Amino acid sequence: MHHQWLLLAACFWVIFMFMVASKFITLTFKDPDAYSAKQEFLFLTAMPDAGKLPRQKHFPEELKPTGKVLSDGRLVQPLVYMERLELIRNVCRDEALKNLSHTAVSKFVLDRIFVCDKHKILFCQTPKVGNTQWKKVLIVLNGAFPSIEEIPENVVHDHEKNGLPRLSSFSDAEIQKRLKTYFKFFIVRDPFERLISAFKDKFVHNPRFEPWYRHEIAPGIIRKYRRNRTETRGIQFEDFVRYLGDPNHRWLDLQFGDHIIHWVTYVELCAPCEITYSVIGHHETLEDDAPYILQEAGIAHLVSYPTIPPGITVYNKTKVERYFLGISKRDIRRLYARFEGDFKLFGYQKPDFLLN
Repeated sequence: MHHQWLLLAACFWVIFMFMVASKFITLTFKDPDAYSAKQEFLFLTAMPDAGKLPRQKHFPEELKPTGKVLSDGRLVQPLVYMERLELIRNVCRDEALKNLSHTAVSKFVLDRIFVCDKHKILFCQTPKVGNTQWKKVLIVLNGAFPSIEEIPENVVHDHEKNGLPRLSSFSDAEIQKRLKTYFKFFIVRDPFERLISAFKDKFVHNPRFEPWYRHEIAPGIIRKYRRNRTETRGIQFEDFVRYLGDPNHRWLDLQFGDHIIHWVTYVELCAPCEITYSVIGHHETLEDDAPYILQEAGIAHLVSYPTIPPGITVYNKTKVERYFLGISKRDIRRLYARFEGDFKLFGYQKPDFLLN
């Protein structure tokens, strides 16, 4: 009898220990932090093999993503940059969007691309997307100034003094060589928010004192596109939208010359379907994109992107709604029709809140 009690007690002890162990295991796997950490580790170690990713992305061998540790210690996964390039390739193949996504690599485009031969970099200028800071980076790399802080503001956009050659200044053979072998990048932002920035900078504030925008370009737009002829105020955003959305805007563009670079499409500026860029940065994620571009270009140890003020790159839907308030749906839809290629090539959401 004594042995039977001992055996029964031992059985109860084993069952009790099994229940405790089961509870511990359950709690361990339900810990969200532990699960998240485990998932993150598996994701990072799986990243280099793009063929095994759940979404089955197909990248060229030289562009397969691998985790990168930036100079500030942050780990950035370049899958997002590969997806941006893949999106461009897919939209470029879409015959229905061909007129909105393709353009000739003309002198106008080559004039937008700045060259750093020393480090084999090409940068396509997309005004109103923080380009002044990238110009400063290239000016330092080209050796015109020892640091970004020492570059006078009036020199940055003075192409006689800033030491930034344009791609158009080279022979055809030299142009092709650089397009094929150099690191190439440019930056984009939400197309409509960029237009608001261009309007404010050139027609409202005009901080660089460029009087021709108010005294020559604005009157030309008002004469053709203002509906209320008795209105005597200066150019309004509604006038600007009507001009940009007009399918026959090009005759005015010819009169305005290169000043139109501040509001023409990214397609017209940089020819993303004709030139194979290495990285496309987004203004909205510039805090991650800027150091990643410097790292990929092999210059992160030589120069840093200037400090980005908090919140300055965040998309501001309220501001967009305020600027488009009172503008007819017809005019907004015509504007979108012109910039639809930019929205689709770079993954920006269609602004249905303005269109419908």
